[in-house]
Amino acid sequence: MAKKSEISDVESGAPTCREALDHLRQSVANGSHWFPALLETVAMWQLPEETVGDRHYCYLVGGEAFDWILLAERLTESLDGAVPEAEREALLFGGRMPFDLDAEEFKTAIGAAKHTAHLNYLYGVTVEEALQLAVEEELHKERFAQCGTRFLPADEEVCRRIYGKEQRDLLERFREERGLPPSDDSIAYSDLKTFTYWLFKYRLRNCDRARVASDTRKALLQLSKLERARRRGQKRAASHTEQ
Repeated sequence: MAKKSEISDVESGAPTCREALDHLRQSVANGSHWFPALLETVAMWQLPEETVGDRHYCYLVGGEAFDWILLAERLTESLDGAVPEAEREALLFGGRMPFDLDAEEFKTAIGAAKHTAHLNYLYGVTVEEALQLAVEEELHKERFAQCGTRFLPADEEVCRRIYGKEQRDLLERFREERGLPPSDDSIAYSDLKTFTYWLFKYRLRNCDRARVASDTRKALLQLSKLERARRRGQKRAASHTEQ
């Protein structure tokens, strides 16, 4: 897995993040399409997290998982409206690029270390969230058929089914491992991705390979289902617009 040092602002001779931002703005001002310029800037970027105004951006979740879409949000904001809003929203909210790039082209564009960290994020956060959603949907179907029965809260039952422990126990262990102070059973939104990535690694450590493979397939099917639903929604919207 890619480590924090591989995209941190400590490499000898590496461009600073200010220089990376200047490169992006100058490239677009000189007539380059915003997306290739964006990928060049992602490849140059060295800061794992930063605070801009009152917002904190953590691009490297758990020190290993690169959230390049969050960095794209930060970078496109710096272009002051130079990016068409429809293209920006498609990238940030749907992960849809304005150009078709295969996996190898994308890897070349952002660099091998960042691409490895991107895969950490894909499987450790995106796929893990899809697995949780798939199990939650299964749970709701079961409960609908057992109306009137008392159940554990859904989030607790989902955690128990996937990770073998209830959420409060997992949160306590997560905080202990990260040296965080004890808290209640909730988690701040800003820490949610880090906790999700921690759960992914916990599952890899504590479940057998067959179970990990089965859960991963379930999560990927869930992502495919969500993508099909998104495309159907787009088609309906386009149809209504034409009418």
